[in-house]
Amino acid sequence: MDALDIKLNEAFPGKVVRKDLLHEIKRAVNVPSFVLEFLLSRYCASEDPEEIEEGKKAVLQTIEKCYVRPDESNKAQAIVEQKKRHKFIDKIHVKYVEREKRYWAEMENFASKRIAINPNFYQENEKLLESGIWAEVTLAYNEIQEDDYAFFIEDLRPIQIAHFDEQKFFKGREHFTTDEWIDVLIRSIGINPDWLAERSRKLLGDKNGRRLKFHILSRFLPLVQSNYNSIELGGRSTGKSYFYSEFSPYSTLLSGGQASTATLLYNNQRKQVGAVGFWDNVAFDEVAKMKIKDADTVQIMKDYMANGRFSRGREVTGYASFSFVGNFDLNIPRIVNSYDHDLLVTLPEAFDLAVIDRIYNYIPGWEIPKIDDSAYNNNFGLITDYMSEALHYLFVHDSDYVGVVNSRLKKGDNIEGRDNKALQKTVSGFIKLLFPTGQPTDEEFDEIVEYAIEGRRRVKEQLNKRKPDEEYARINMSYINKDGNKVVVYCPESKYSEATQNPRKDLNVEVLTKPIVEEVKPVVDQSIVLPIHSAIAPIVDSSPKEKTIDIQYGDIGYGYDDLFAEYLKGASIVMLEEPYLGNGFQIVNLVRFIELLVKIGDCKAFRLITKPGETPEESASISDNLKRIKETLGEMDGNIMSFEYEFDENSHDRYIRTSNNWDITLGRGLHFYQNMNPNKDSRNFFQMGTYDLSLRPCLKARFTFMKRDAQE
Repeated sequence: MDALDIKLNEAFPGKVVRKDLLHEIKRAVNVPSFVLEFLLSRYCASEDPEEIEEGKKAVLQTIEKCYVRPDESNKAQAIVEQKKRHKFIDKIHVKYVEREKRYWAEMENFASKRIAINPNFYQENEKLLESGIWAEVTLAYNEIQEDDYAFFIEDLRPIQIAHFDEQKFFKGREHFTTDEWIDVLIRSIGINPDWLAERSRKLLGDKNGRRLKFHILSRFLPLVQSNYNSIELGGRSTGKSYFYSEFSPYSTLLSGGQASTATLLYNNQRKQVGAVGFWDNVAFDEVAKMKIKDADTVQIMKDYMANGRFSRGREVTGYASFSFVGNFDLNIPRIVNSYDHDLLVTLPEAFDLAVIDRIYNYIPGWEIPKIDDSAYNNNFGLITDYMSEALHYLFVHDSDYVGVVNSRLKKGDNIEGRDNKALQKTVSGFIKLLFPTGQPTDEEFDEIVEYAIEGRRRVKEQLNKRKPDEEYARINMSYINKDGNKVVVYCPESKYSEATQNPRKDLNVEVLTKPIVEEVKPVVDQSIVLPIHSAIAPIVDSSPKEKTIDIQYGDIGYGYDDLFAEYLKGASIVMLEEPYLGNGFQIVNLVRFIELLVKIGDCKAFRLITKPGETPEESASISDNLKRIKETLGEMDGNIMSFEYEFDENSHDRYIRTSNNWDITLGRGLHFYQNMNPNKDSRNFFQMGTYDLSLRPCLKARFTFMKRDAQE
């Protein structure tokens, strides 16, 4: 433990955990971070290496025994019936059923909506009646035949915090200097702040080592500031998507799918507010691939992004922030020195000038280095769930910080209407995050203001490049610093670029002349820097990249072609481990996957590993189905692909391995689509998505695409 660890444990007793242990176990299991941290705080609350090793084993054993996989709900229910009681880790809600005049508990992965619960549990844990909480639940079996329920809750221990005490949080913050608190926040999301500081100095020439830290802190802003619109484009594996999917249950990540008015904003048929009414932040992953389904979605988004309101048959108000994140593979110097391209070139066409103008902060993600093992925090940090509750408290208390910004922000030139709103929101967000109970010093306030202006200027520079007239030409925004001097703020990547500073070649515009290569040291390759006035199209690398896709419940746009095709091209051998093929729909999904391999045409040998069935009859059925698939492939002209399969009773993981060196981890295997016809008595085979999987709503799932070394 270092000095900051000791201080953190003293200021927030019981609210901290060693983050290196979280990273280590997270690699082995796909379980929410706050669930793992709960177990780590129970079993690994020691500094003794042997005790920690035993504790890690206990965590994994507990997950294996108590964590319910969504596709094993029937098995979990059978365990309770057979053993009469069992302890589970699951997310639990409590709902009042008006017709019956009573409360019922619902456990998500256990898949039961009719569980009896003692009123004491939901009276002591009020969040059970709201969004629900993750908890350690002891379920018992009800053997009274006359009762209308099979299970009841015998004991319940919240994993998520049931009550957040903001005063204790504020008091804990007072123990730290500003630099220490910045490091606490960064450590708490699993990153080593010293690693960031070192790379900030080496890669960006940043003397105080804080620039990269501020980039990471900017990701927090949509979680503490309502109706805050930001964008981050940069390299892969820098933690953009992971941040918004893992570190707050109040944030949701829409992964590269389609955005519709009904799901995002308002469903007219159901008279129900969409995602903006349920989340503090809606993050759009892989924004370049974002598909706008409805013609009026963009217009309604504009209204919402401008003032948090829109009209959809009635006036709707929401507070959710929007975070747009995506990859940027283009050469930054080429772009900023081109008159024809800008740093938002990868956005979908639907994002017109009006949408872009409503973005308050553009984080230069290309400056953030790839997160590798050396970047992980091996010290203590705040427990994820505790930190997320603190962020949520700050999110809903906007008015407490408005006065600080208004009284201290001294604007200079060229700060227009939306610029002013952007600065107020960004500065307010940083003050909430870093100084929740006090005020920054004059130097600290100037640093925040300067960073806020830079983020907004980066947006405005791209608008100015796109617009042929001078509507956005006032890009030289400034502020009055603590010494009373006017400071013009520039973006480092474009400070000396005439193509960005003077895109219309106006003779009256003065551009600084210092060469870009002497000033800017971005992370990306700068071996080719175009001369001023050049307008060469950027080179795009279209090869498949390593990535993680988090599909949310109800998402569409994820057919097998969409997910896997680009990674299967060129693979002559493909191996699939899919343990579960006992149901008819599972065999159909396998056939669909094989059809994709046949359609691509590169695979010559396909190998399958699966589990035998639960009964001899089921095993025989699986074997017969696989034999028929093999025969069908053999009957095709040219015998285009061989098919071999084997049964392994210990098969558990789900993945694809290809001869072109891709490993694809399948969270739910091939079976991540919702059942379109759950009611056998009223089946409808005319629904969209019945046959085209890209139109079928999905279950929640995660897919990881990793490139392995050729020799592996």
